[in-house]
Amino acid sequence: MIKKVPVSVVVIARNEEHNLDDCLKSCSFAQEIILIDDNSSDRTVEIAKQYGATVYTRALNGDWGAQQTFSISKATLPWIFLIDADERCSCELIDEIVKTVERGEKFTYFIHRENRFHYYRATHGVLRKDWVSRLMPNEGVSVEGRVHPTIKYKYPRKNLKGAMYHYTYQSWDQYYRKLNQYASLAAQKQYERGKKSSFVLDVLLKPFWSFIKVYFLNLGFLDGKMGLMLSLNHYSYTLQKYVRLYTLNKTKGKL
Repeated sequence: MIKKVPVSVVVIARNEEHNLDDCLKSCSFAQEIILIDDNSSDRTVEIAKQYGATVYTRALNGDWGAQQTFSISKATLPWIFLIDADERCSCELIDEIVKTVERGEKFTYFIHRENRFHYYRATHGVLRKDWVSRLMPNEGVSVEGRVHPTIKYKYPRKNLKGAMYHYTYQSWDQYYRKLNQYASLAAQKQYERGKKSSFVLDVLLKPFWSFIKVYFLNLGFLDGKMGLMLSLNHYSYTLQKYVRLYTLNKTKGKL
């Protein structure tokens, strides 16, 4: 049986019934689970409550940073662990989290995240492994940024050895919906900050460079056909982002 330690797991979710059970099952080390639900229409809230989660309903409104900061504000225990519904803790990571919290050494702990599909393999390029800050003392933590937010933390960085698994997408339909959503939000964020977009540099050249970077420099070609498809989609995402930004500056996004 896994020992429970004074950690508040915080999750933000919307219609994640297909992910949430496995996610929360892998967080059995936590004494508290906080779930912020963005008006789900499926069994997300029901599943969360089966694991004893405290559930708050709050609209995301396209601002991931504000939603995560709100979730952190609801945590009551000395440690916080941030996890998305499509992520899982490995057995090695669970054991390491328990021992780390018991030692009580105050660092911001980064975790090696492995991106996975259920039926295909891609470990380079767009889906190369990355380090994410997830375990930290519940002191002075906030999150900034509407898209791909940045976690602001108080204590210095230290890496854990155990892996976190990230089951990114269930289907191409879901993938393209998120690609479109992220491109739109990223363009809007840059527009609000007053960033301009050059047709030649941004619309023509940056998408091409983004493909070169993920396919060749980040070794996406090692993932075969899937690596090529993901790299081409990254080209498409970058193109969409800068086309939107260009038209926002020219005509406020209207055609």
